Amino acid sequence: MTAGHTISTVASDSQVEVRLAGELLAATDRAVVLHETGLPARYYLPRDDVRMDLLRPTSFHTTCPFKGEASYWSLDIDGQTHDGIVWSYESPLPVAVEISSMMAFYPDRAQVSVDGKAISA
Repeated sequence: MTAGHTISTVASDSQVEVRLAGELLAATDRAVVLHETGLPARYYLPRDDVRMDLLRPTSFHTTCPFKGEASYWSLDIDGQTHDGIVWSYESPLPVAVEISSMMAFYPDRAQVSVDGKAISA
């Protein structure tokens, strides 16, 4: 990790919901919140609480020097493709092990709410 860059995680019992085009994509009270220097807090949700039946994996991957390699999933709703709308770190670096295989949605591309309040990107 570079000097001054930090990553921390905390378990949350807040109710997190993700919707798109009126469709409930995920709902949990078992999220993990990841805080990273220079970025907004991200809510990672257990796969058991995500409608994985609506998602399809993409071949796209990115690498974060602080968290590791991320995989992405797309979603088709009402004939519209939402490519790479959710991501996961299948085998994150040790500093982010708490988010292993959990799913995070882009809050500027889906409606993510925490305890009924919308969060923004």
